[in-house]
Order: sequence, then structure tokens, then C-alpha cells
Amino acid sequence: MRSSYTVVMEIAGPAAMFTRPDTGGSFVSYPAPTYSAAKGIFESIARLKSAYIRPTKVEICRPVQFHRYGTNYRGPLRKVNQLKKDVSYQLKAVILVDVCYRLHGVIEEATPSPVPTNHLHALQEMFERRLRNGQCHAMPCLGWKEFTPSYVGPFRDSTRVEESITLDVPSMLHSVFDKAVAGTWQPTFVQNARIEKGVLEYAQ
Repeated sequence: MRSSYTVVMEIAGPAAMFTRPDTGGSFVSYPAPTYSAAKGIFESIARLKSAYIRPTKVEICRPVQFHRYGTNYRGPLRKVNQLKKDVSYQLKAVILVDVCYRLHGVIEEATPSPVPTNHLHALQEMFERRLRNGQCHAMPCLGWKEFTPSYVGPFRDSTRVEESITLDVPSMLHSVFDKAVAGTWQPTFVQNARIEKGVLEYAQ
């Protein structure tokens, strides 16, 4: 029987945004990271083409607090008249503030390893070493790129799961791609997701 290779990490920050697609142009965050967001956080630390970290659950370690947020967007997705006039698009959102999460994941095979080695263990070892040393493949973020964390690393002894949080999410984005590695755009949703005593377990 093949060994199970698991990884864990903690991430915290002043702001986070895990966008609900059904909120249109006035974005509203889910109360917790989606599966795709958690996978992206893991991959920001370490990744391989032949193996990936599948998020299994997230523990919410601070109360869920929503806050109104506004920023001026000047990117290429502005309306035609805004691009012609070179004016900003005012983006309004409802984000999360003062967040802290503990993420759990298991390493799985994406494709057969190109060399005769245990690539699952290799990814686990790389992830734990980088997390311990404060290294990363790319800057981790809490949803939106501008929401950078104040802490990324191993579990801290002072962190506790916020067991007072029990919430139902009628429909929650699961994954935005059809495959774990090198997939194409094909969003999937989980119906009746539930955060129980501060813990959200991700569907497989």
C-alpha cells in the first residue's frame, strides 16, 4: 500500500477575497477559501508537473468579518469609453478582514514521474523545506493578488480554530479547471457546502 503524503500550513493577513461568481460586478467574498484558492496557496510554495497538493480541508482561525472595499482599476478590462478617456473603473467589493487559516492537503500524482523516483515524497519534502525557510515559488496571496499575507509558515502554537463558526454555503465554487494540472477552464460548484465548528472540508 502506497504511503499517504500530507502537508499543512498556516496563512494569515489583513484582508482576503474569495469571490462568489454570482455577485456580478459588485464582488462579495465567500466566508472561507475555495478549493481552488487553497490549491493556489499550496502551489505558491512548491509545485511539480507530475504531482500536486490536493486541499482536503481549511480551518478558520479568526472570526469571519466582512468589510466594504473600493479600489480604482486601470487594467485592460475597462469599458471602451473608459479606455478612450484613460479613466479608472471604480471597483467595489465586500471582502474579509483580519483572516487566519490552517490549510491541510494531500499530495497526489498528476502524471507518471519522468524519472524513477518518489515524486510525491519529493514534493512533500520541497514544500516543507520551503515553508520552513520562508521560500516560495510565487508570492502567496489571499484570493486577490493585492491581498498579501502577514504570515505564511508552519502552524503556530498560539493559533486556535474558531469553533464558534458554523455556516451553510448554498453553492460554493470548487475548482475552475477540469484537471488538477494543465487543465482548461471548466468551473465546478459544490451545493450545500458547510462550515462546521470552523472547519470546511473540501469535496474530492
